[in-house]
Amino acid sequence: MTFRLFLLIPELLILAVVFWNVVSWPRVTAVAHHDGEMAILIPARNEESNLGACLESVLAQGTVVKEILMYDDHSTDTTPSLIEQYVRRDKRIRVVPAVPLPSGWVGKNFACAQLAGAAQSEWMLFLDADTHLFEEASLRMLAEAGARAVTLLSCWPALEMGSFWERILLPMLNFMVFTIFPGPLSLRRWDPALGLAHGACVLVRRDKYEAIGGHASVRNAITEDIRLAQLWREHGERGVCLDGTGTVSVRMYRSFAEIWQGFQKNFFPGFRSEVTFWGFILLHSIFFLSPFCIFPALISVGGSWVFALSLVIFCVMLMRLLLAVRFRQKIWPIFLHPVAEAILILLALSSWWRCRSGKGVNWKGRRYHTATRG
Repeated sequence: MTFRLFLLIPELLILAVVFWNVVSWPRVTAVAHHDGEMAILIPARNEESNLGACLESVLAQGTVVKEILMYDDHSTDTTPSLIEQYVRRDKRIRVVPAVPLPSGWVGKNFACAQLAGAAQSEWMLFLDADTHLFEEASLRMLAEAGARAVTLLSCWPALEMGSFWERILLPMLNFMVFTIFPGPLSLRRWDPALGLAHGACVLVRRDKYEAIGGHASVRNAITEDIRLAQLWREHGERGVCLDGTGTVSVRMYRSFAEIWQGFQKNFFPGFRSEVTFWGFILLHSIFFLSPFCIFPALISVGGSWVFALSLVIFCVMLMRLLLAVRFRQKIWPIFLHPVAEAILILLALSSWWRCRSGKGVNWKGRRYHTATRG
């Protein structure tokens, strides 16, 4: 009985967190109005398949966007020529010249720092090149920041998913975050630990960004978005992350190989300590995967064990269902949750091993965390 309660009670508590997030975490809802101006800053490295759609959505934002700054981060595909096409099309688009990546910097962070140094507008919106802004998104984000009196506003984007593996694995990103992160609480308390952002879409006020040191303060952080949100609060500034599913979307990856490499680079480096990393592994192994593995073997036994595991599995599936509905995702992938969970844990362990062994993690032709962590 004790071990069954050990499984069931945490599942119910986690389900309560998920339900709280689904019901109470706010979306961007402010009515768009023209108050202020912004620069949109887009770092791009080998983004020929994404950049055109991103820039089309940016150009459709209207006159609130005073500057569109591009940084071609030494691309080896047709990204530079694509940028030049848009430069000729709209005079607001400017290219910030690329320089060699200094030692100790993550490529994206250095690109963002270079872009910010060239911006002149009061507000700066950092966008990934695979991001798509909905109609009047920039106006609504500015209005939301004003209504909430914050100087950092990040939108958690809708996930565009096309392939089988995207639909199976990418929803796990939301599952990982919103089973442990109390979104509504982060809007009421300004603890640095509750800082959250999604790097695909981060709006900041330029003077506050410069005051905390900008991306230079997170130069070697692969999960720079979350670290920046935490630093924002450490410096006494107000920053929030809202549900942006009706405001912005992103096509993060397109294949299993891209998902593996992308998640692998973020996983272990995203934890502040090895203790929290292994706590995550235990949480997902014990409460989100093992019940599905044990249940078939106990069906023939019957009794209270089967009933308890049935409740645990029901809780996990209900979490997945609630999140799928909230984030407007398809329902069928939740029935493959054990597959997605097993791959997720393998990804995490692979990321840990590569970082601890010194092999490092690779992303877009660059290798990070080649030295072992202490």
